[in-house]
Amino acid sequence: MALQKEHKEAIVKKFRQSELDTGSCEVQVALLTNRIQDLSKHFKDHKNDVHSQRGLVHLVNQRRQLLAYLKKTNNDRYVKLINDLGLRK
Repeated sequence: MALQKEHKEAIVKKFRQSELDTGSCEVQVALLTNRIQDLSKHFKDHKNDVHSQRGLVHLVNQRRQLLAYLKKTNNDRYVKLINDLGLRK
């Protein structure tokens, strides 16, 4: 399910680094996390949806790669993002 425009704008506004920022690692990870959470809810009702499960694995791997890059380049931003999103408790 696609994100509503207003919801996506709110996520971007919360995690952006500057006024025109829409593609930084933080924004991308936050958007991916939201999509992953939505798909996880979807699988509670549709356990046999194998095609969407493949897409979910792709999203999780993409988020993992972005987080690894952010951890390597700027550990402070990485720690703040992990805490804000509630990942890796």
